[in-house]
Amino acid sequence: MSNDPYKALGLPKSASDAEIKKAYRKLARTHHPDLNPGDTAAEEKFKAASAAYDLLKDPETRSRFDRGEIDASGAEKQPERKFYRDYAQQQDHGYQSSQGYADMGDMSDVFADILRRRGQSAQGRQGQGGFDARGADSRYMLDVDFMEAVKGGKKRISLPGGDNLEVAIPRGVADGQTIRLRGKGGEGSGKGPRGDAYVKISVGDHRFFERDGDDIRVILPITIDEAMLGGKVPTPTINGSVNLTIPAGASSGQTLRLRGRGVTRAGKPAGDQRVELRIVAPPKVDAELQEFLQEWRKKNSYDPRRGMSE
Repeated sequence: MSNDPYKALGLPKSASDAEIKKAYRKLARTHHPDLNPGDTAAEEKFKAASAAYDLLKDPETRSRFDRGEIDASGAEKQPERKFYRDYAQQQDHGYQSSQGYADMGDMSDVFADILRRRGQSAQGRQGQGGFDARGADSRYMLDVDFMEAVKGGKKRISLPGGDNLEVAIPRGVADGQTIRLRGKGGEGSGKGPRGDAYVKISVGDHRFFERDGDDIRVILPITIDEAMLGGKVPTPTINGSVNLTIPAGASSGQTLRLRGRGVTRAGKPAGDQRVELRIVAPPKVDAELQEFLQEWRKKNSYDPRRGMSE
């Protein structure tokens, strides 16, 4: 992708989250491969916009990119850093204290002293050398596809040690949402409980559908005759195909609503599906159609662009 995701979306670095989302939707609708079959340039623009949006839609990853901590692909950068010894050798460095650490030779001494004091404190409380402490929390990223997020289900995360962690995906989970799994984190010390696991969900894109809150958006290609004459047209939804009534004289960009056909979440009313119509010309305009349109234009010409050049 481009080294500048803002440039890929045609936005300045100061763009708001809403502007980023709006720009991505516009580019996706214009360059989606399904609407531009065989157009490799449009496909590349769609891929670049999608990659840029994936990076910038999450405030945390956007901030890290802006600070130069990660590159446009999301990979970690390796900036130059000054470590403790670099600072400790400077006059009036910020590591001096009144706790007897001013002349320490290595940071490991500090950690050793902390652990020693903690052990002494625990021994005083319990009368023994051990101490109880809650385990550390664990954090994971989990990729789920669009329909898994909509319908819910179960997925497994493979842990570094070879174990698996099963995660229940709630129906209607949103991109960026974090799921808390109690007691699935690190082991506690002594009689301390386990920590928790926090799983951040990253929802993939769908070939046709786009989610807006609990609503689903889809662009529906229709033929010239379907637009002019109207009728019922099979339309995909997240729960299967339904017949959508196209009004006679429909135009590209017109949006129809299927109520209750959007995302369903526990305790919330179902969202709607918004269907944007797009008139697609036939792959070949034959002589009969040309002759008909020429005769029709002579008697029924009109200017849909009237007023735009004034």
